[in-house]
Amino acid sequence: MNALRLSPLQHFASMAGAIVIVASLFAGAAATAQTRAGFYSATLNAAPAEPRTVAGGVVWACEGTNCTAPRGTSRPGVICGRLVRELGPVTSFTANGETFDAEALARCNQSAG
Repeated sequence: MNALRLSPLQHFASMAGAIVIVASLFAGAAATAQTRAGFYSATLNAAPAEPRTVAGGVVWACEGTNCTAPRGTSRPGVICGRLVRELGPVTSFTANGETFDAEALARCNQSAG
């Protein structure tokens, strides 16, 4: 019976390839989980009384004045405004890696009025 035999170099190359594939799958899953958990981030003027709160239809997790939340279904400006109404003014707000400029941040903070 003829068995398929790999040279040591071929065996090493196939194992290395498998390791690279598995590592990239784990890295992709970790990046996706991080994106889901931290789509929004905000820095509050003052730390909230509770570490978790629901605002804008998303659950915010806060450590001190830094809060993060997964992606919601509303526009970022709406999410920011609802967060301000619930927890007070923010000094920064980021959605999907894009930080609000001074004008957008001012609109967000005025929505609490």
